[in-house]
Amino acid sequence: MTIQKYTRAELGFSAHFMMQLDLDEVEQLIPMRICEVQRSLLKGLGEEGISLLTTPSNRSTRDFGVGDWVLRNNQNQIIRRLEPKSVLSRRAAGTDVSEQIIATNVDTLFIVSSCNADFNKARLERYLALAVDVEVEPIVLLTKADLAEDAEYYLAETQDLMSGLTVLALNATDQKSLEDVYFWCGEGQTVAMVGSSGVGKTTLLNNLTIAGGLTQEIREDDAKGRHTTTSRSLNPIVGGGWIIDTPGMRALRLYDKSEGIETVFDDVTSLARQCRFSDCQHETEPGCAVREAIDSGLLDSERLKRWGKLLRENNYNSETISQARKREKAFGKMVNRIQSENKARKGF
Repeated sequence: MTIQKYTRAELGFSAHFMMQLDLDEVEQLIPMRICEVQRSLLKGLGEEGISLLTTPSNRSTRDFGVGDWVLRNNQNQIIRRLEPKSVLSRRAAGTDVSEQIIATNVDTLFIVSSCNADFNKARLERYLALAVDVEVEPIVLLTKADLAEDAEYYLAETQDLMSGLTVLALNATDQKSLEDVYFWCGEGQTVAMVGSSGVGKTTLLNNLTIAGGLTQEIREDDAKGRHTTTSRSLNPIVGGGWIIDTPGMRALRLYDKSEGIETVFDDVTSLARQCRFSDCQHETEPGCAVREAIDSGLLDSERLKRWGKLLRENNYNSETISQARKREKAFGKMVNRIQSENKARKGF
């Protein structure tokens, strides 16, 4: 397959990244955009096409995300990662206490749900908080609207989740239905797409992207014998933009997203600030503005529960990752001290 060549501007290289380069780097190093991250390798896309990239000795592939801009030398080794303008990340799945990069340098987040039993407010609120916290515009795409008995119901329920939210109900298999989506897919723009399996993400991706794309996805059998995509990739969109698919993300565990949660739940947080007591738990305390709103029908009690659950989870995950970072820093200092002492004893 012949890979089309793109200019840096078409790839999304902007003044934000150019200002980070010094003169020597401009003359000697080559900017590349990470277009695929797998467990053991990185692929970068530049003006000359795709290259396999090696990481510095002190870094691993998990330190990079699809969408990153990096500088490589003539041996295809990454010299450094440029500071991204946005980073979508989560706490890693399982028992791993670390940050996992979902995508970087994203302008818009397409949050995909469907007009059927998969529709889940709590899941949507998580994705909204993730996007808002890093100042990425969230757009909710409700698929399978053509199959729903009452698509307007799902539209209204979604729009109530956050003030000013853009929600589109569409048929992912119909190109005419996708016309409004291309507004966020212009030249040099990058969108990421998230959502649970079965909501039509693959159909959307196939219909939004240029046939053939850039890379072939790697697929493995999971424990139940089903195929699951294990790599993330950057794909060219019809019209000049780029889309990052995020396959295989079974859970979204937030951390350090307090500002995003507050914005998404601004109706609850504004009420909470009116409570008589600053530490009000919104249960049986007198003068609780939140409970009064629920009793009068102005606030849904289920939304209050989802807010509380998300806050507790965010605080817990933030604390455990912070503790892990402190342990890693302390361990690094100990290693450096031992190495220095060994060198001193050997007379270096």
